[in-house]
Amino acid sequence: MRERGRTRRLLGLGARTGGALLRTRMGGQADWRALGEALFEGLSELKGPAMKLAQIMSQWDDLLPPDLAEELARLQRQAEPMPWESIRRTLDDHYGDIDGVFCEVETRPFASASMGQVHRAVTHDGETLVLKVQYPGLAEVLERDLAQVRRLMRLGRWFKVPQARLDALFEELAASLRGELDYHAEAAALARYRQRYSDWPGLVIPEPLPAYSGERVLAMRHVSGTPLRELEASDDATRQRIAQTLADWLTEELFTHGELHADPHAGNFAADAEGRLVIYDLGAVIPVPEARLKAMMRLLEATLAGDPMAMDSALLELGGRQGQGAPLALYRESAEAVSALFAPGEQDFGDVRVHRRLRELSPKVWAAMDRLQPPADTLLLSRTLNGHYWNLVRLGARLDMRSRTAPLMAWAQQQG
Repeated sequence: MRERGRTRRLLGLGARTGGALLRTRMGGQADWRALGEALFEGLSELKGPAMKLAQIMSQWDDLLPPDLAEELARLQRQAEPMPWESIRRTLDDHYGDIDGVFCEVETRPFASASMGQVHRAVTHDGETLVLKVQYPGLAEVLERDLAQVRRLMRLGRWFKVPQARLDALFEELAASLRGELDYHAEAAALARYRQRYSDWPGLVIPEPLPAYSGERVLAMRHVSGTPLRELEASDDATRQRIAQTLADWLTEELFTHGELHADPHAGNFAADAEGRLVIYDLGAVIPVPEARLKAMMRLLEATLAGDPMAMDSALLELGGRQGQGAPLALYRESAEAVSALFAPGEQDFGDVRVHRRLRELSPKVWAAMDRLQPPADTLLLSRTLNGHYWNLVRLGARLDMRSRTAPLMAWAQQQG
């Protein structure tokens, strides 16, 4: 009965979403507030793939209809946690009896995600840990949920997204979710990143504790911090320090190590009391081939040069263009919108004029979907970079992007 209930809720969301899109395509006004409320009601208890889709959507909150964006943000803040009794059973299955291991475990999670929730715990030696606990039975229902999500994603045809692109997006989502179930891999990533950035004074990565961890429980030393979304009201110096560290870290990850933390949800980042960037979750790390990086930097160079023909050539190289007739006018407008952030000197990521231009471009991008598509094999990379861009926006970052990217564009032109 429970599984049929999950299916009904997912299909009901699909029907409401399809109705909103249909009204928009026919020239009507979609009730985005009602759709957002339906998403909140339907997804706050489901967890898993459907909640992950809501997280992905929320990363584009400045480009979504405001009513829908507000409801998605509420979903991230107020998603209903799994009852403690269910979480306790998972912990007892792993530890035998948690009372023999911990003198205290907070029954209310201080963080919830699509695949698990996090509880503070104190050992009998007085050490405070955090326990990331996988939702009970999630591995068993994941494939069934994914099948329903695939049905929901067919609505992408309303946006003229080809089936091949929809299939690629689904496979990206499925691989990401399956990977997030592997807590052993995440523990290894935490250890690897701690060693890699051990000499970075502005970066903190929690220490995994293998002795307390297992297949469905990941234990880490507790690192307190102010969530990134709450930093908008903090002092400017802290926000700029965090933004600088985030930008430096992303550059180092991509161009030195060929990897990228691929879950830019704002809840995965915080600032500690010393103003250092804390990275809590490393459940999704992807390799980034050098050839792909070079192609993307050549696209950026063509964009900043305002050369629509060179932009089209770069997109064709990336596999991001199809059909006949390059949308040259759209290229020009996109170049004008983006280039403001790459003008000489520090540029303000919080500049609402840039966001307004991006928002105004969104309908034109959707209208050109028969010719212009995100490359199927870079969907996750593109989504991740977009998510980190909005994290910098939330921080009100002021960065000299021209000086940061000039040597990278020169590197991309090198042969071999």
